[in-house]
Amino acid sequence: MSDHLAEIGRRLRAYRLGKNLTVSRIAESIGVSRAAVYRLERGELVKIETLEKISELLETSLPSLMGVGVEYYANAVSFFERMRQLEESAVHVLGNFSPFSFLLQSDEYIDHLRVMLIEGIPDSHRESAAARAEIDAVLAILHARRRGAATRRIPVLSIVSAPDIERFLRSGLVGRWDLPDAVVSRRRALAAREVERVAALLEHPPIGVQIGIVEDQAPFQTFQVFEAADHASVTLSPYRLGDHPNITSGIAMATATPEAVRLFKATVTQQWTRAHKGEAAARILRAVLARAAG
Repeated sequence: MSDHLAEIGRRLRAYRLGKNLTVSRIAESIGVSRAAVYRLERGELVKIETLEKISELLETSLPSLMGVGVEYYANAVSFFERMRQLEESAVHVLGNFSPFSFLLQSDEYIDHLRVMLIEGIPDSHRESAAARAEIDAVLAILHARRRGAATRRIPVLSIVSAPDIERFLRSGLVGRWDLPDAVVSRRRALAAREVERVAALLEHPPIGVQIGIVEDQAPFQTFQVFEAADHASVTLSPYRLGDHPNITSGIAMATATPEAVRLFKATVTQQWTRAHKGEAAARILRAVLARAAG
């Protein structure tokens, strides 16, 4: 099986999950067997006419499905599944995160995230059951990402912006603004606990964890560079997993074009060069904690 065919299969699975389509539904809609679709997702068989039919059904372009140029994801389920796949083959991950990498957050954070995402569903939403199902689908993928990262111990270099951390602390782990004061107070305490965890990681970093704190505002985009043994990819995401999380609006992108990889890797490198590390960075975070609590 070639790496290119395997990547087509992985993208197909990501887009299919985003559309909440079963293999049986895909097979029935394009007139092939279920076995044929499974082989496609495993990267064992590719016929261009079959891919054309599938891309039309999934409402994506054939170039995106084949990984030519830029892959576009208008669905958080598809995008986070694609991220999980890229992490699965990565030997190093570099990124600019807001407020910090999901892989560095506590085991309890995913439960807090679910609460925030449900809070963020508008009262006027007519399909709240569908919105909750999408939330649970995203969280299932995030759980899988954490398990995979813990098993493989992928080295992660994370750039963190002090202003982003301060906003995170002052907002607290909330999904909307109109919460009772007592609830907001508890959620700010939970946010402070997460930041304390990052400060502790800075003082006693586990093998493979590199965190740099910049004191100015980092680039607004959340992006990551996934370096595999023989290639690299970049993802750009509008989706937020911090305070006031968002998994419903925006277009995420992934690309393996050399120019994009080079530019984004250079951006991370520049920030890393001027970032504070270790105990110096931990002191900055603790000063932000004190300021936000005051």
